[in-house]
This record gives sequence, C-alpha cells and structure tokens, in this order.
Amino acid sequence: MLTRKQHELLIFIDNHLRSTGFSPSFEEMKEALQLKSKSGIHRLITALEERGFLRRRAHRARALEVLRLPESVAPAPRTDTARAATAFAPNVIRGNFASNLPGASRNAQDAAAVHLPLYGRIAAGQPIEALRDQGSTVEVPAALLGGGDHYALEVAGDSMEGAGILDGDTVIIRRGDIADNGSVVVALVDENEVTLKRLRRKGNSIALEAANPRYETRIFGPDRVKVQGRLVGLLRRY
Repeated sequence: MLTRKQHELLIFIDNHLRSTGFSPSFEEMKEALQLKSKSGIHRLITALEERGFLRRRAHRARALEVLRLPESVAPAPRTDTARAATAFAPNVIRGNFASNLPGASRNAQDAAAVHLPLYGRIAAGQPIEALRDQGSTVEVPAALLGGGDHYALEVAGDSMEGAGILDGDTVIIRRGDIADNGSVVVALVDENEVTLKRLRRKGNSIALEAANPRYETRIFGPDRVKVQGRLVGLLRRY
C-alpha cells in the first residue's frame, strides 16, 4: 500500500510523462507536492522504486519510468494537445539532409534549403553571452521554418537534455520577444547573459527552467528577462 504522498507523486509523474514525454524535474515534483526540500522527493522516489512502481534509467537525466499504477487508478490517455501545450518535442534533422532527399534533383535539393545566420554557442548549462558571428551560416530544410525571421545557435551544455536538446546540437530560433508559458526560449538576462531555457511565468516573476535535475530553476523579476526568440527546430550531426 502506498502512502498519500507516494500515491500523489506517482500520479504526478505519470501524468507529466503522458503529457510531455519526459519525467518532471525534482523542483517541479517538490512544488507539486508542496514539500520544503528535494530530499523528501528523493525518499519518495526510492520508496516507489522499492515497491516496483518506478524505475530510474541509468546514465540518463530525468529518466523516470512508471512501471505500474495502483489498481484503483486507470491510466489517462496521452493527448497530442496536452503534449504540444507543455513541451518542445524536438524535430531532429540529421546533417547533410539535402543529399538524402529521395528522388530529388540537385536543383530541388538546393531549393529545399535555407541558409540561416549561425550566431555561435549558447549555454544550456550556465548562461554565457551568445557569440554573434555574422560570417557563419547553417543550412536548414525550408520545410522546418514557418513565417518570421530565424537564426541558429549551437548548444553548449547539458541542462536541456531532458527535453531532447543535447550538447553540440544546433537549435533553430524564430526571432521574437513573445513566447507562450512553457516554451523553450532564448532569454537575455540582465542585458548581458543569454541562455536557452524553458520559460515559466509565476505571478510577477519569470522562471528559467532547465530540463536536467542537476540544474536549479532561476527566478527573476519581469524587468530582468527579455525573450529574444523561441525554439522551433533542431539539427544534429552524427
């Protein structure tokens, strides 16, 4: 039999997995259960593991797997609408994509590509100032882009790996100063730090949230953070 807190945490993790595709951070679990410290979450997860309800996948950040639910709980269906509203599911495009388009001529391959400015490395760990090297570009499938102005940044760090964004990936950003709550954004902090994080608005505060439990969520006043663009795509070379 599970305690009330164990039951609440298990259901919260299961719902989060179904709606986003990845497990919640320890900070999110702590807030959801209204606990004062993350050590309580660690104890609850260990207890659920021992009882066969949860499993932690080795060598992966934020990798919790729900093995089973209490018999009194029916699993909720996973909806695409909920997933789209709360998470970025990266559309990974492999490098040298043009040459892999089946049946396409060279002219068709060229027409299918757009060259975006590559502004340098952006931290997905500790914030660094993004390098703006206007001389570099990256080739991107035109189908990956919608309307608006776009640019590319290379990711440095592992704080967004829980959202499928890895060190060395190239992210495609749609320029703009507005983003929905829960979007992955390029954020300018205090006019001199640029970072790639998930944006959460909490009252009059703005939270920049990592997708790796090793990194703390940073909370700022609304005048300290400016959105510089929203993540719309991702390129990865193998």
